[in-house]
Amino acid sequence: MADDGDGRLRTEGSSDGGPGGGGAAEPAAGGMLLYVGLLALVLLALLAAYQLYLRWATQSGPGGAARQRQAAALPRMKRRDFSLEQLREFDGARNPRILLAVNGKVFDVTKGSNFYGPEGPYGIFAGRDASRGLATFCLDKDALRDEYDDLSDLNAVQMESVREWEMQFKEKYDYVGRLLKPGEEPSEYTDEEDTKDHTKQE
Repeated sequence: MADDGDGRLRTEGSSDGGPGGGGAAEPAAGGMLLYVGLLALVLLALLAAYQLYLRWATQSGPGGAARQRQAAALPRMKRRDFSLEQLREFDGARNPRILLAVNGKVFDVTKGSNFYGPEGPYGIFAGRDASRGLATFCLDKDALRDEYDDLSDLNAVQMESVREWEMQFKEKYDYVGRLLKPGEEPSEYTDEEDTKDHTKQE
C-alpha cells in the first residue's frame, strides 16, 4: 500500500479504473455472476422442495388412493405426437388421462392427478404446455400461452430450469410424444419403438 499524495491509500497494481487496475467493471461483473449463481441455487432448492411435496401429497392427499387406482387402471398410452389443440383434450376433466408438455415433450402425468387434476394445485398445467409456468414459477393462467410457445424470450437461468423440469418429468412419468410446432407433421411410431421405450422407463 502507498499514499497517493492526496491522503488516500492504494494497493500496488491498482488504479482508479484504468486498464488492469481492477476498476469498477470487475466488481460489477463478479457481483452479477454471484447473483446468477445464487438465483440458480434458489431455483434448484425450490425444485427439490417441490419434488418432496409432490411425493408426500400424492400419497396423502384427499382422494389420492382413488385417483391412483383410476390412473393405474388406464392402459399405457401409445406413442404419438400432439398439436396444442389435441393436447388440451387431456386435461383430466374432458378425459381422465392427464397430459402436459415440458420443453417440447409430452408426458402422461395421470398418476400425479392429485397435483395435475382439475382440483390439483398445478391443474392449470393439465392439457397445456407447462414450460413457461415452470420456468418462471408462475401458476397464473397468464403465464401460459394459447399458441405455440418457442420460449425464445426466456433467459439462461429460466431455460436451465425448464431442462431440469424436463429431466424430473422423464424420471417420474411416461413420455408419450412430442409437442408439434405449427405446420409440423407428427412422427409415425412403431409398436416396437413404443414398447422398447416403455420398458426402458420401468
